[in-house]
Amino acid sequence: MHDWSPWFRLTLCVFATWRVSHLVAHEDGPFDMIVRLRARAGNRMLGRLMDCPYCLSLWIAAPAAFLLASQFPEWCVVWLGISGGSSLLEKLARSIDEPRYTAADSSLLLNGAHEDAMLRTETRNNDDSEHAHDAQQALDSRV
Repeated sequence: MHDWSPWFRLTLCVFATWRVSHLVAHEDGPFDMIVRLRARAGNRMLGRLMDCPYCLSLWIAAPAAFLLASQFPEWCVVWLGISGGSSLLEKLARSIDEPRYTAADSSLLLNGAHEDAMLRTETRNNDDSEHAHDAQQALDSRV
């Protein structure tokens, strides 16, 4: 690995850190091993750590930085750089997975409605009409 270019090694470390962080935080893992570990960790510190890909990237990037840096100050910068690159990849992955809005939805958002606002207030029966009217009033008050 030492004959590879430093940029290639950095890129590999960033991608590997992101992959492991994403696996632990968002996936079940092979043979459901990760989901079992997450269940065993519960809501304690380790369990909360396993839910955060950004936190995980700091811990996973630390040993990866030893592959690129030989002195402590250099290691600190490389460590944060690998974790930062992993965090950028996580943001990119999340933005791809987010739902896309239609043109009608985006016009509501541009007119001041918040992303958590109800965009449609269609009713299915008469029992829902009162709730739909309240929701429409709430949406109109935000706009």
